[in-house]
Amino acid sequence: MKFDDILKSIGEFGPYQIKIYFMVCLIGIPVAMNQMGQVFYAANTDHWCAVAEWESNYDACSDLDGDEYMGCIHQYRNASIPPDEEEEDRLYAQCSKYDANYTTWADGYYAGDETTRQTDCDEGWIYDKSEYTRTIKTDFDLVCDKKSAADFSQSAFFFGVLLGSLLYGFLADFLGRVKSFYIAVVTLFVFTLSVTFMPSLWSYTVMRCLVAMSNMGCFLLAFIIGTEFVGPSKRVIAGILIEVFFSFGYMLLAILAYFIRDWRVLNLVVAGLLCLFPFTIFFVPESPRWLISNNKCDKAEKIIYRAAKGNKKEDKLPEDFMSDLKKAEEMAKSKIERTPSVIDLFRTPNLRMTTLNIMYNWFINSLVYYGLSLSTSDLGSNDFIAFFISGAVELPAYLLCIFAIESPLGRKYSTSGFELLGGVACLLTIFIPKGPWKTTVAMIGKFGISASFALIYIYSAEVLPTPVRSTGMGLCSMAARVAGILAPLILLLDEYWEPLPLLIFGSTCIVGGLLLLFLPETRGRQLPETMEEGEHFKMRSKESNYDVEKEEGKVVSSISGETNAGYDDEDRKI
Repeated sequence: MKFDDILKSIGEFGPYQIKIYFMVCLIGIPVAMNQMGQVFYAANTDHWCAVAEWESNYDACSDLDGDEYMGCIHQYRNASIPPDEEEEDRLYAQCSKYDANYTTWADGYYAGDETTRQTDCDEGWIYDKSEYTRTIKTDFDLVCDKKSAADFSQSAFFFGVLLGSLLYGFLADFLGRVKSFYIAVVTLFVFTLSVTFMPSLWSYTVMRCLVAMSNMGCFLLAFIIGTEFVGPSKRVIAGILIEVFFSFGYMLLAILAYFIRDWRVLNLVVAGLLCLFPFTIFFVPESPRWLISNNKCDKAEKIIYRAAKGNKKEDKLPEDFMSDLKKAEEMAKSKIERTPSVIDLFRTPNLRMTTLNIMYNWFINSLVYYGLSLSTSDLGSNDFIAFFISGAVELPAYLLCIFAIESPLGRKYSTSGFELLGGVACLLTIFIPKGPWKTTVAMIGKFGISASFALIYIYSAEVLPTPVRSTGMGLCSMAARVAGILAPLILLLDEYWEPLPLLIFGSTCIVGGLLLLFLPETRGRQLPETMEEGEHFKMRSKESNYDVEKEEGKVVSSISGETNAGYDDEDRKI
C-alpha cells in the first residue's frame, strides 16, 4: 500500500485538503504582487532638466492639482527645454536644456531666444507627477544615462528567484515543508517591508533580490504542501489552480496601483498583506509524505487520521495502514541502487534531444511570459487597465488548460498550440500601431503563453523517465530562471529597434511550439519508468478510449487523470 492508496480511501481532495490548499495557496496573491511590482515601482514618467534658479517655482507647482499643476510645471519646461529631435512622439528633450544664463523667473521668458547651445541636466531633473507621484526612477534619478538601471535591478530580482528555488528546495527536504514555509513567509514579510525604506538603488536592488528568494520559497512550498496531500486524480488540477491565486494577485496589484501612485506606499501595502500569513503555521499540518520518508510515522499517522475525520471517512481507513506504508517506503528505498545525475539525461541520443527540447521550451515560456508582463506600459494604452487585463487573461487560460490536457488534443498538441498562438500574436503586435487593437492582440499572446507555461510543466514531467524526473525538472526550472533574468535585458533592445524584443519573443516562441511536435504524446500512455523506456518512449498509435491498463508498479497517464508524474515542486511560474 502506498500513500496515494490511502488518499483514495479517505478522499483525494475532500474538505480537509481543500481547507489546507486554500490557506497555503492564498500566499500566491502577495507573491504575484511582489513578482510584478516593478512594473509600477519603476513606471516611466516624463522628465526634463531642472533649473536651479527656479526651484522655488517648481515647489509652488506641487501645491496645485490637475490641469493647474500641469500648466504650472509645463511653463517652466517650455521656457528652458529644446525640442526633442530624436523622438517623433515627444515634443521636448528629456536629457538636455538650453545652456543659458538663468535668473529669477519672469513671465514670457524663453531661453531659446538667448542661445541655441544645449547642456546636460547638471542640476537634476523635474518629474511630471500627474500620473505617478513617486517611483524608484524619480527617487533615484534613473533617467537618461541611468535609464537602464531599473531593468538591471529587475534582472537581479530574477537572480534571487533562482537562488530561492535552490535554497528552499533544499530546506523543504531537510527541515520539512511547513517549517520551511514559515521561514519563507516571515522573511518575505521582513524583506518586503524593508524595501519600503531603502535609500538608494543599490540597497533597493539587494533587498529586492532577498525578497525574490523568499517569494520563490513561498510559492514553491505552497504548491508542495497543497498538492502532496491531494490524490493522484486531482493533482494536476490542484497544480494548475494555484496559478489562479497568482492571477488574482496580478489583478489586485493593478487596482491598488491605480489608487496608490507612490511606490513606497504601494510596497508597504503588499507587506501589510503578508503580515497575516505567519499565523498559518498553527493550522497547516506537515506533509505526511515527508514525515513518512523521514521515519516520523507517528506524526504522519495522526495527520492522516485527522484528514480522514475532516473528510468524514474514518471508517474507510484500512486497518494497520501505517505498517503497510512503512514497508512500501522501505521497499522503495531498498530499490535505489544509484542516485541519477544530470549527465544521465544526456547519455543517450533520444533522451538527450527530449531534454534539450523541453529545456528550450521552459526557457522560452518564461522569457516570453515575463517579457510581455513587464512591458504592458509599452502598448500605448492606460498602464493600469493594460496590466489588469494582462492578469485577467490568465484566468481563462489556466481553466482551459484543465480541459485541454484531457481533450483529444492531448498534452502535446495543446501545449504546442497555445505556444504557437502566443508567438504569432507577438509577431502581429509589431505591425499594429499603439492603442486598443495592439493591446488586444498582445493580450491574446499573453493568454497563449500563460496556458503553455502551465501545461509545459505537466507535459515535461510525463515525458521524462522516473529515475531522472526530478533532476530533469530541476534542470528545466533552472533554464526558466535564466530566462527570467534575461527578459528585462531583452526589453532594453527596443532602444536600438523598437520591434526587436517582440520579434525575439514571437520567433523563439513559434520555434518552441514547433519543436514540441517532435515529442511523444503522453495522454493515455504508460509513463517511462526506466532510463531504457525513456530512451525509447516513441509515439505510438493512441488507444481509442485513452485508458491504458495499469500494470503492477507502473505509472499511467489516462483520461481519468490518475497520474503520478512526479509533481513534487512548483517552479514553473516564478
